Amino acid sequence: MLFDSHAHLNNADMTPEDRQQMVQQIEESIAAGMLDHVMDIGFDPASSAMAAEHARRYDWCNAAAGCHPHDAKIMDEEQLEKIRALAAEPKVRAIGEIGLDFHYDLSDRDVQREWFRRQIRLANELRMPICIHAREADQEVMDILIEEGAFSEERRSWFPKRPDPTGFCKGREAGWEPAPAGDAATGDARVLLHCFSGSAELGKQYVRMGATLSIAGPVTYKNNRKTVGVVREIPIDFLLVETDSPYLSPVPLRGRPNTPPNVEHTARKIAEIKEMTFEDVAAKTRENAMRFYGIL
Repeated sequence: MLFDSHAHLNNADMTPEDRQQMVQQIEESIAAGMLDHVMDIGFDPASSAMAAEHARRYDWCNAAAGCHPHDAKIMDEEQLEKIRALAAEPKVRAIGEIGLDFHYDLSDRDVQREWFRRQIRLANELRMPICIHAREADQEVMDILIEEGAFSEERRSWFPKRPDPTGFCKGREAGWEPAPAGDAATGDARVLLHCFSGSAELGKQYVRMGATLSIAGPVTYKNNRKTVGVVREIPIDFLLVETDSPYLSPVPLRGRPNTPPNVEHTARKIAEIKEMTFEDVAAKTRENAMRFYGIL
């Protein structure tokens, strides 16, 4: 069964009826044996509180709390403390989504940078996973993550190692080059690049530092060769699948609101690219997501 690692049941534009319809679709997919977990991801303190409420209400739901760069302009110490309080709830599994968005610039860039850094520090203080949003700011996002210790040896020591059966991460100090198979495990920084849209080379750098990449519906788009290349070159051990519902509907559902059951289309495209069975991709990405979010 599949794990939708990033969705927004808390989307502010949804009516209560829309939200209930999405829940019904999720529960029908669970009953059919296709889906079993959904992460409801916060984008500001209010949506984070709603995600936490959904996590309390539904067995299949877990949550993340944080402030998206679009909404960084609303942040202050009081709002940060609201996120901290939500992060103490048992089914709030990560700080996120946080990062930089220089495409829309809905918050001043310096304000985005400040609250990105502050929320990374909060995640480090609480020893929690981090969900990252990056748009037209790839290098600066990586630089800030490194500067704030998101890939430090100390942070990596907080989490159990993750499988690395291909030896992909071995020898990262020697120029980030792949190594022969044989390493059973590698460090895990519990940093997730949500809806990863960077290059395969950037993806390799992130994975070797201990990050995980999440693949969304755009991998199914006809001309999206970049994300196809990422999926081809990054081992399945370091990939998750997501919908980013209600956005980014996959082919053949483009133009319609996205829902978590549609993560099946993304998983099937990954299986096609990697020449794996759909069942193996579903099982492996679910296992990866359970480990990333610390769900026992």
